[in-house]
Amino acid sequence: MNDQLDSKGKLESSGQIQLVGFTIDDEPFGLDILAVQEINRMAKITKVPQTPEFVEGVINLRGTVIPVIDLRKKLGLPSKVHDKHTRIIVAEITTRTIGFVVDTVTEVIRIAKNLVDSLPELVSGKDQDYIRGVGKLDKRLLMLLDIDAMFSSSEQEQISETAST
Repeated sequence: MNDQLDSKGKLESSGQIQLVGFTIDDEPFGLDILAVQEINRMAKITKVPQTPEFVEGVINLRGTVIPVIDLRKKLGLPSKVHDKHTRIIVAEITTRTIGFVVDTVTEVIRIAKNLVDSLPELVSGKDQDYIRGVGKLDKRLLMLLDIDAMFSSSEQEQISETAST
């Protein structure tokens, strides 16, 4: 078997990685398919007071209350009215299930590991630690997100408290 664990303990084939492709502000992103539990149409989100700005609120997913993050806000992009293409990607970060609001979900993407580069030094920094790499697909680039690195420990704590209230 040619599978191995990556640095975060996730299983990857030796030559390819699989991603869920989605867009935010017409920019393509990818998220490790192994972290994704499901993809849902936009649901009624219940607001929770005194949460970080990027926390939209919570949803009831088959009896489990999960926090929902607006990735536009987390990435510093302007808000957008949700439409028929808006989706919630339910994923696991560290030990918590969280929903992420994205503009559209596009496709499942298989990309050879040798087509993934690091973010260039000029545009990388501590605020971009959550960008795992840049995938080269045909004539477009795809930002690969590392959702485990996207939130500081204090933000993760606030998100967990959101679902507990």
